[in-house]
Amino acid sequence: MPDAPREPKSVVVFINAQRVEVPQGALLRDALIAWNAGAASEVAAGATVVTDSRGLPIDAGVRVHGGAIFRTMPARGGEPS
Repeated sequence: MPDAPREPKSVVVFINAQRVEVPQGALLRDALIAWNAGAASEVAAGATVVTDSRGLPIDAGVRVHGGAIFRTMPARGGEPS
């Protein structure tokens, strides 16, 4: 009987075009910390937001999957004038 396929132990995601390898099942916040701890702190503080590959905001508590693309950008502050 052939061996069953094994789950990968890690996945690769991209944050601001940089390759980041994290354990399978990691959250986006884990990937942010692995990529840049300072930037992860800015996201946690609300000064920076993370968007998915379509440019839609995404919560740092979501699980990442291999090949996912994320971008960080300053949070919009206040109401438009």
